[in-house]
Amino acid sequence: MKISTRGRYALRILMDLAKFIGDEKPRMISDICKSQGLSRKYVGRLIIPLCRAGWVESKRGAKGGYFMRCDPDKLTLLEVIEVMEGKVSVAPCLACVRKCKREKICTARETWDIINQRIREDLSKITLREIINHHGEHEGMCLR
Repeated sequence: MKISTRGRYALRILMDLAKFIGDEKPRMISDICKSQGLSRKYVGRLIIPLCRAGWVESKRGAKGGYFMRCDPDKLTLLEVIEVMEGKVSVAPCLACVRKCKREKICTARETWDIINQRIREDLSKITLREIINHHGEHEGMCLR
């Protein structure tokens, strides 16, 4: 399992927006890009699934931008990764909707499944708020 820039940068976008919860003024993409060092084009593409998930809301117009719509205390790292990357899976056979032909004879599948369950469980325990708080304690920490 490898988390791509889609998942990592989406987390950074959400962290950025969460810092401005309660502000009257929406956060512009250019502000997010500047503070996170990301390209405008990429942020524009990544924010769409975040809006579809209901975590981010857009406001159109001259004074438009983006707001955080969800509670950072409830949004988990697992949810972010799965919206951006798809189902977390350490082995392709675990994410497959169809049954694997070798499932009954695969000696390693059970082990991969146990590991996968533990990873998913751990990711589901980490909230956006915890990440923000941890990041604040370690200013300058890179979340590339």
